[in-house]
Amino acid sequence: MRLGAVTYNVLKDFDVDRIIRTLSECGYEAVELRTGHKHGVEPALGAAEREAIGQKFRASRVRLLSFGTTCEFQSPDPAVRAANVATAKQFIDLAHDTGALAIKVRPNGLPAGVAPETTARTIGAHLAELGEEGSRKGVEIWMEVHGRDTQNPPMAATIMRAARHKNVGLCWNSNPTDVADGGVRQSFELLRPWIRNCHINELTSGYPYRELFALLRKSGYDRYTLCEAAASPEPERFLRYYRALWMELNREC
Repeated sequence: MRLGAVTYNVLKDFDVDRIIRTLSECGYEAVELRTGHKHGVEPALGAAEREAIGQKFRASRVRLLSFGTTCEFQSPDPAVRAANVATAKQFIDLAHDTGALAIKVRPNGLPAGVAPETTARTIGAHLAELGEEGSRKGVEIWMEVHGRDTQNPPMAATIMRAARHKNVGLCWNSNPTDVADGGVRQSFELLRPWIRNCHINELTSGYPYRELFALLRKSGYDRYTLCEAAASPEPERFLRYYRALWMELNREC
């Protein structure tokens, strides 16, 4: 299990060169580039720019792991969903061209007046469509466990069952709703078949990270946990402290 970072929010004001330099110096191995941040790695980039970005990461010790999109598919309006699907496909192309492993998408709650089961099937169908598109281009699709109601582990599992695509998985998001009876084992065991990535936030928040890390190790998880923490006026200093605490929490007791 390895440590990486999401550019939301500690790295949001960094360009690509500073992201690579900072993460490398602080001992991080991967990054998820969130859309809309200063780095500017977006679908509007041309072929030469995409190749240059990919080359920068390949020449470094930091893996360009994924793109954190805000694409979501719960709207009752087909036109809104179609626009989000089209944007997600643009990010799939970007991931392919820059060498990223995946794109992250998300649900963002349940719309009023629509049965939850209907919304789950709708989201699942679009995830399957993107999973198929990603399969053709070597790009995984990760659904972040996100949004009011949709972040509840049983709902996330329902959406995954609706998607039923081998190229579609989950990004664990370290939500308070994961916790039941003081721990995350129940939620983890429910969602583990689909976990492809993991977001972690403030490691001093009281969330049971030592238990989560132990469950990930025991399950054979050998991918990344990505720091997704609040902005800091001293980002490099914060990232070094964060890594030290991560190593302690990940230590086998």
